[in-house]
Amino acid sequence: MRSIEKVITILSQESHTTMLGRIGGKWDPFKVLISTILSARAKDEVTEGVARELLKKFPDYTSLANANPFVVKKIIHRIGFFNAKTKNVIAAAKMIRDEFEGKVPEDRELLMQIPGVGRKVANCVLVYSFGQDAIPVDIHVHRISNRLGWVKTTTPEKTEQALLTIVPQQHWQMLNDTFVHHGKTICLPLSPKCSSCPVYKYCMRRDVMKSR
Repeated sequence: MRSIEKVITILSQESHTTMLGRIGGKWDPFKVLISTILSARAKDEVTEGVARELLKKFPDYTSLANANPFVVKKIIHRIGFFNAKTKNVIAAAKMIRDEFEGKVPEDRELLMQIPGVGRKVANCVLVYSFGQDAIPVDIHVHRISNRLGWVKTTTPEKTEQALLTIVPQQHWQMLNDTFVHHGKTICLPLSPKCSSCPVYKYCMRRDVMKSR
């Protein structure tokens, strides 16, 4: 437990605001919701520009709910699964309008009723928009948690459940932001920069075949 807190403390001092923060602006829940739906299986660098362009054209749930799907698709076509995501973001806006009285819900189960929203998206909204304690687990959090040896899991969902039992709750909100930055700069998917890692001595380097 002490080493976990030490790693989080060290990495949080290294991290910067992630893509979610830059897109979300003042952590607007609608913008975080839409940008995170778009981010699934897409690089942050691409998602950031696409989401910014989409939200400039359709800045609220009313305008996006009434959007022409062909216009939305033209804006987001650079990201993966753009056909499904076009349907999801428009359907999400309609659901907020029609079922949630124009407000993004602050409840995980209600959020997961929205098209395109799984646990990661729901947890991102809870953390980045509403300041609730949750651990959004994306590919970075999943990879780094396993490399460190904190967990030995095969899916992000299992990683989340494991992390909830071992990470002190006061660190839940910062974990995603911290690990996303570390995963994009040091703990890369292939050939991580282990020689530059500030938490190298705390890491088991599980499944690391080649490093720099």
